[in-house]
Amino acid sequence: MRLNHQVAHLFAKTRFKFRYDLSNQTGQYLYIDILSNSVKHKLFSIVLVELEILILDLIELNLSIQVLRLLNSKILYDLVQKSIAHFLLEFSSSVSPIALLDSKNYYYLQIVLLEHRWLLEILLNYLVFGCVCMDNYVFPFAKIHTPVKHVAIFLENFVIQASNIVIFMILENFQSLPQIIYFLRTNNLSCSSCISMRSLAFFRNSLIYQNLFCFHIGQPKSIYANRYKVWLISSNGLISKYIHLFRLDDLRQLSSAKLALISFVEFQDLIIPKLENSLFLLARLLLYIFVNIIGNGIVFCIRVIIFIFQSL
Repeated sequence: MRLNHQVAHLFAKTRFKFRYDLSNQTGQYLYIDILSNSVKHKLFSIVLVELEILILDLIELNLSIQVLRLLNSKILYDLVQKSIAHFLLEFSSSVSPIALLDSKNYYYLQIVLLEHRWLLEILLNYLVFGCVCMDNYVFPFAKIHTPVKHVAIFLENFVIQASNIVIFMILENFQSLPQIIYFLRTNNLSCSSCISMRSLAFFRNSLIYQNLFCFHIGQPKSIYANRYKVWLISSNGLISKYIHLFRLDDLRQLSSAKLALISFVEFQDLIIPKLENSLFLLARLLLYIFVNIIGNGIVFCIRVIIFIFQSL
């Protein structure tokens, strides 16, 4: 069994982009930033191959779109596990089997699980069933007018984010920084800027704080604004953009604390600009009064001095 011509062409175009510079051009951290460009290229290729195999299997099984939706998170997990095994087989033969991580202990995994529909389900719907099976209300255009570029965006985003999950799972299975450094160095995986103990500690801590902020503030704000961040491969490197889609189901899954935080942030965004304008006007008024008082006071003093001299 083979992919249809349009899907095969889309995969080929995406695979060609792996030849570009794959360095991160954003101000946000990715776990794959620790890898060299050539290793990223190989990892992206591995994820794409595993996705291609998955699509062929789904077509052969002839699952309904409803069943696919129910199994999406499990399908994502299985695909990541196969990509991990493929990656380790390619680059290392000495690493222990990757243990299952409890998502409750990791903000990053909780972020991924909340968005698994946008990460994989939408992409599989397009590649297996076509745009006719999509809900009309999800995107700001009719499903029959879905551009090929739109599907390409979801494909590139999946390759990058799935690769990111793969490296996250591998790194979190090590007990210490020296073990991570040894793994990276012995298998020639790391870029030169991330091989020292200090730089690796800074890298991991930055990711922890970034995930913490995203989980509590960034992701809820994006859901509230009906936005979803996608990662893309440009000719200059990896970039991120936001696309608009309907996220009411995600909003319903947010905790009361997150909803309250969203309300507070929105209130801040509404009040602070007006407060800044009011304070700016007040400062100008006070400055005007101060300048006038000082100026008039100086003029008065000069006149008094002149009057005194004239009276002598």
